[in-house]
Amino acid sequence: MSRKTIKVGYLARVEGEGALEVRIDGGTVRKAELRIFEPPRLFEALLRGRDFTETPDITARICGICPVAYQMSAVHAMERALGIEVGGSLRDLRRLLYCGEWIESHALHVYLLHAPDFLGYDGFTAMARDHPETVRRGLALKQAGNRVMTLLGGREIHPVNVRVGGFYRTPERAELQALVPELQRARDTALETVRWTAGFDFPDCERDYELVALRHPREYPFNEGRIVSSNCLDIPVTAYNRHFVETQVKHSTALHARLRERSTYLVGPLARFGLNHDRLSPMAREAADEAGLGPVCRNPFKSIIVRSVEIVYACDEALRLIADYEPPPRPAVTVTPAAGEGHAATEAPRGLLFHRYRLATDGTIEEAQIVPPTAQNQPTIEADLKDFIGGWLELPHDELRARCESTIRNFDPCISCATHFLDLRIHRD
Repeated sequence: MSRKTIKVGYLARVEGEGALEVRIDGGTVRKAELRIFEPPRLFEALLRGRDFTETPDITARICGICPVAYQMSAVHAMERALGIEVGGSLRDLRRLLYCGEWIESHALHVYLLHAPDFLGYDGFTAMARDHPETVRRGLALKQAGNRVMTLLGGREIHPVNVRVGGFYRTPERAELQALVPELQRARDTALETVRWTAGFDFPDCERDYELVALRHPREYPFNEGRIVSSNCLDIPVTAYNRHFVETQVKHSTALHARLRERSTYLVGPLARFGLNHDRLSPMAREAADEAGLGPVCRNPFKSIIVRSVEIVYACDEALRLIADYEPPPRPAVTVTPAAGEGHAATEAPRGLLFHRYRLATDGTIEEAQIVPPTAQNQPTIEADLKDFIGGWLELPHDELRARCESTIRNFDPCISCATHFLDLRIHRD
């Protein structure tokens, strides 16, 4: 009997830290566990007892990469608890702010975190030495998203301009129009990014995921919609807890989510794309078709192409929203504290993000529930690893480790968000 252990002390190119342990018995992979060992940050407990108006600023601190997603889920849930509806230009500005986050987050992942896997580099700094113009292109694309977030959010990281009911300040038309040239260049760059990533060499694999995402009657989903799946699930957001359940596992400080009726599922770009292909803008849909994606993509390694298509869409949608913008008469609707319970789900760059809050009569938060995308995807990540590693056992140690890390990066996991990477250990018996 022999035992072999592979260790990666720190998984680069993901947000957060974790470990992977793989146990092989007689050439069969018996266990593949993604161990998330970051300490829980207890945001749900921290929110209890706070005033409802504090949620946008508190939840924005959960993630430095996708703070808008947390703010938008929080304010929508609060507004539903209070019986408020925000429409018109304020709704459009929220959608525009989300466009900025998708552009910057997807550009970061595509160019700096995931592309090195396909080009044979350990990291983006090594890649930059050989492909400096490519990295500059990615950084310029990310900067376009950051500028949208700075204008609407007050700053590009942990925005401070979002409030329950709207914004503290809304922009003038001229301020938004000033973004147009950069967003037009970003859209051209995004189209080039789709063509570039479509030329990568991808493993030939198709996964039978149950895809889960929001679906809106008219729009590619950001802030609103029903929760649907590729296996006929179609529910209002208020029914989330009747169909999804979270459980604690010993090897992770992140809860694992699963469908009560079935089991694991996938959220994120592949799910959004597969369930909303017909909601893409014509330009984004054409780019996807030219990249050979078809209406549904089930190869997780091609998620890098789908993210690139979503950048095209976000740039296109941002330009449409700016062209149609009329400044609202006031930056926020009137909000009055009241008892109630509110649910909301939005589409973070990494997938479905669910929030639920219960408020006391004076607006104090009595209960908070936050379910981030990575916690929902963690069981699916483990399932992919278990199945894929079985076909890679004959690879050299370093190449096997790299394949495992690349598999995890397909999901662009935000491990710190999930804890409310990679120490790889393989035991061969």
